Amino acid sequence: MDSIDRKILAELQMDGRLTITELASRVGLSVSPCHRRLRELERSGTISGYRAVVDAEAVGLKFEAIVFVTMRQEDRDTLLSFEAAVADVPDVVQAQRLFGDPDYLLRVLTEDLGAYQRLEDDKLAALPGVQRLTSTLVMKRIVHDRPLPA
Repeated sequence: MDSIDRKILAELQMDGRLTITELASRVGLSVSPCHRRLRELERSGTISGYRAVVDAEAVGLKFEAIVFVTMRQEDRDTLLSFEAAVADVPDVVQAQRLFGDPDYLLRVLTEDLGAYQRLEDDKLAALPGVQRLTSTLVMKRIVHDRPLPA
């Protein structure tokens, strides 16, 4: 990956709807070489997809919590079962396995506190292997969906 590939990535992270002509102009290439580089970045998996960034509040998801999950046991089958189950919970918009304690970090979006309470009681606490859930409510986002450094 060279500096032009990095420029292509930086531009697309800021605006994924750029036409190939606009992208080529911004990174200082003609259309054909820019298109070839773009396709190679996609083929290699460096660019894994394109998406719209949706404002959660605009679609009624005004409540955000960070949930730390401590597992009762950490054998392979339990962890795989937990990870598969948590991946099926649509309100969990991010899930990460951590080193140390706690074992997992989940980012959850719901309509309000009541919806979150029902989600925690009915779904999150019932996930395989869960010993303890510790929730922290998000007061304000400072940095959100920042592009990766070039």
